[in-house]
Amino acid sequence: MIFTVFFTCIALGSLVGFLAGLLGIGGGLLVVPALAYLLPLLGVEYSIVMPMALGTSLAAIVVTSSSAAYAHHRNSNIPWHLAKPLMVMVSLGALMGAFIADFMSTQALKLFFAVVVILLASYMLISIAKPKEKTLPSTLTLQVISWITGIVASLMGMAGGAILVPVLTYYGMSIRHAIGIATICGVLVALFGSLGYVFIGFSQPLLPKWSAGYVYLPALIGIVISSSFFAPVGVKYASKLPVKTLKKGFAVFLILVAINMMT
Repeated sequence: MIFTVFFTCIALGSLVGFLAGLLGIGGGLLVVPALAYLLPLLGVEYSIVMPMALGTSLAAIVVTSSSAAYAHHRNSNIPWHLAKPLMVMVSLGALMGAFIADFMSTQALKLFFAVVVILLASYMLISIAKPKEKTLPSTLTLQVISWITGIVASLMGMAGGAILVPVLTYYGMSIRHAIGIATICGVLVALFGSLGYVFIGFSQPLLPKWSAGYVYLPALIGIVISSSFFAPVGVKYASKLPVKTLKKGFAVFLILVAINMMT
């Protein structure tokens, strides 16, 4: 069964990597539901299924988003003067999110995940038809948004692009720059979030073999093997597709995930 999870995660990683480059997300919206289904098949206790899915997802995103962020940097999609102030706050938020998750039940984490996905999907549908604001808010406001993004993303096992991309595009930023910033912030969300899940998980007596805290290594390795190769492919298409197509694709993706989590 471990090998089944490993090879399934290789296939999953291919899709995750492509979406990371295309939409500025680390794939957590796919990885978390997939692991929430696969881990119980290994006999993992229900009480730790969601923390393990979240921690493993974030650990995989470290590699996935790093590859995508480097590709976006090479394509000049990251406005660093705007990205740098947000990176510190999103990191602090991600670390806090991991410790908050330790106090939440698996059922509460699942409900939180599903509700946030539905809200994100609904917002993206509405925002497509809404006129955009033309001025970015103050740096302090953006930092607060980044801090909250880090907490929410860590609690959902994702990179935060599903939050940052629609927020930044709403304020008039081009979608390619928004995706670039979301990707580099996603690296830090994943790094500090996964470190938090590793730390709080070490004292958990119910962990399965081949775990590092709340990170399940066979799933992590499977996802990482393939995701790094497909992230640059997603970046390539992000540079070619029209803005309207990208926004619609992003919204449809979130809707499908929301439906899957609620059924």
